[in-house]
Amino acid sequence: MANFPFQRLQADLADLIAKTPAGQRLTSEPELAKQMGVSRATLREAMRTFETQGVIRRRQGSGTYVVGKVPVIDSGLEVLESLDTMAHRMNLAITIGELHVEPVAADKDTAAGLGVSEETELTRIRRVMCADGRPVAYLIDTLPAKLLKLEDLPEKFSGSILDFMLARGDSLTVSRAAISATNATAEVAKALEIQRGDVLLQFVSQLYNDKGKIVDYTVSYFIPGYFNFHVVRRIGNS
Repeated sequence: MANFPFQRLQADLADLIAKTPAGQRLTSEPELAKQMGVSRATLREAMRTFETQGVIRRRQGSGTYVVGKVPVIDSGLEVLESLDTMAHRMNLAITIGELHVEPVAADKDTAAGLGVSEETELTRIRRVMCADGRPVAYLIDTLPAKLLKLEDLPEKFSGSILDFMLARGDSLTVSRAAISATNATAEVAKALEIQRGDVLLQFVSQLYNDKGKIVDYTVSYFIPGYFNFHVVRRIGNS
């Protein structure tokens, strides 16, 4: 029974959100906490559930807004596909928000992820992907500069390194991904227009070519409420 007051708070918030038109800002946190009879810390904890579902968004320095119906990207993970491909199959509009392409030197983590020496010349592509104009994913691809230079990308780059490499004929064979929940850093929170510390779904993946070499090291962050990833598995030795 100890969780009952918190559950009641979440129920009250759900009712408030349901009655608020999409795009409208909710009452400020101090005032809403006062109305609900809880501390701001408790209110924020309760609101994280709705942020994860994608029904509200907090914008730094602006407030909390009701999102309305969330366009969900639903996909299996058995076959590697770009977000563009997934969205196109579901007739969802995906666009690029901020795009940054830059030369970098491999640090310890990236060197390990790519299987190269530290200080190796790399090309890093960072971009925000938006659904219905809302930031929903932040993707960071890092490749050896000898495989991808800044000038190699077309003027109207779609945002998908996977699609670009396939289109130019690269022999790609397999991808290995580690999937976990993580908290948004300041950089990621700013890119996705959420709060630092908010829970995100994180994919850390390595893309291999037909020679067994890692050609792309990717760290991707997804707002959970906008994505439904699943895996189909067979039973035993069947």
